[in-house]
Formats: sequence, C-alpha cells, structure tokens
Amino acid sequence: MTGSEAPPSFRLAYVPGVTPDKWVRIWNERLPGVPLSLTQVPAAGAGGVLLDGDADAGLVRLPVDRTLLSAIPLYTETTVVLIPRDHLVTAADEVTVGDLADEIVLHPLDDVLGWERLPGRPALERPATTADAVELVAAGIGVLLVPLSLARLHHRKDLTYRTVTDAPESSVALSWPEAAHTDRVEDFIGIVRGRTVNSTRGRQPEPTGAKGGKATGRQSGDATRRGTGGNGRTGTRTGGTGRGASAGRGKGKGGGTGGGRGSRPRHR
Repeated sequence: MTGSEAPPSFRLAYVPGVTPDKWVRIWNERLPGVPLSLTQVPAAGAGGVLLDGDADAGLVRLPVDRTLLSAIPLYTETTVVLIPRDHLVTAADEVTVGDLADEIVLHPLDDVLGWERLPGRPALERPATTADAVELVAAGIGVLLVPLSLARLHHRKDLTYRTVTDAPESSVALSWPEAAHTDRVEDFIGIVRGRTVNSTRGRQPEPTGAKGGKATGRQSGDATRRGTGGNGRTGTRTGGTGRGASAGRGKGKGGGTGGGRGSRPRHR
C-alpha cells in the first residue's frame, strides 16, 4: 500500500496494561492534521483486529503470527504476584516460583504469561478474566501472577504485589499487518523508536536549505561559537567562551585559566 492510499486517520489498538499516552501526545504534536483514534482490545484478540483491518497498528503482547504480522518489540515487563496486603509473601521484597508452591495460583483464561507449567496448586476452576481473578485474590481464594502493568491496572487498596524473579515474562510490541505497512505506520514507528522530527528515516520534509547554504552557514556558525577548528585565534575573534584561545595557548602557558582574559590578544 502506498502513502496515497493511507487512510486520513490513524487507528491504534492497544491491549490492557499498555499506556500509549506519551506516543499519542507526540503524534498529535507532529501530525495535528491526522486524527489518532484509540481502541482497547483483549490481548488474545489483538492479532485478529489487525488482520481484519479494524486497526492500522496495535500495541500488542508477543507472540504474534509473524507470517502475517510485522512486529517491533518495545519492552519486556516484570512479572509480579498479586496478593492480599496481610499475606506472608509480603515479608520479602521479591520471591521465586518455588516460594509459591503451597499457594493456590489462579490461572485466568486471558492469561498472557504463557506458562508451560503453572506453579503452586491449581484452583478448581479457571477465572474467565484477569479482573475476575483479582476479585478472588481479594477474597483470599488464591494468588495471581501477572505482568506489572496489569497489577497496576487492577490496583486495589487491599492488595499488593511482589516481583517473581524466575517467572515467565510478557513482552509488548508494535505490530501491523505485513501487507499494510503504510506511511502512517512508518510515522508511528518513528515515534515509538524515538526518532526526531527531522530524522532521515522519517517522512517529515527537510527544512528549506537543509542541503544548501542556510544549513551549512548555521552549522559553521555553531562550530565557530564553540571555538572549534584547532585555531586559538578563531576563538579570540568570535568572542565566545574562549575555548579556542585556551586550546591555542595551552601548550605554552600550561592551559589558560580565564575565558575573558585568556581570549584577549596581546600587543607587544
């Protein structure tokens, strides 16, 4: 798909726990004429939303179907165990999976950690959602292991959490359909990767004179003000910080100590 075929707005899906606010703010600053719409989707359904064309890109949890979807990993979350505030586990700053061997560990149907083998003792039934599992933790039924962002999302005053050092982790990625890498998608890739507005990989037009005299003159002026060029007299004539003069006289006088006096030429 070419840039001319890109939709007039950009539709971004995101899964629970992901907070796209910072990237959305940068988008609105850089592309004020292109509205960005947000839609929260279940983690398990994010791939389908992208492939069905209901979003242009998504902040999803890995893994995704890499035969149909492109993905750029963004970060990996710490896994924590969610527990009541009076639970024995709160005595430690962090725990291992083995420390939970005697606990009933809840395993919601929308779990995003992808356990090969769940630690602890299994509950009689699997909660339908993470939110349901949190309610059971508050009721003292069991404990729940989740990415840190989900523990914060489902914050309650009567619950707390501790880091689990050897549990599986969840990674978040920016994903989009392989066949729909549009210019707008590339714009958002630049934002999440921290590219500047004038990045050579971005789509922003180059400033006037970027390859001509204006840009060159500005760069030269900056260099002169910094006293670069290896010539002490350059720093003297421009009246900058005296860095150039100090560099020029350093060998003979042991490195000039003053920016003002050191930058003034002597008359004999």
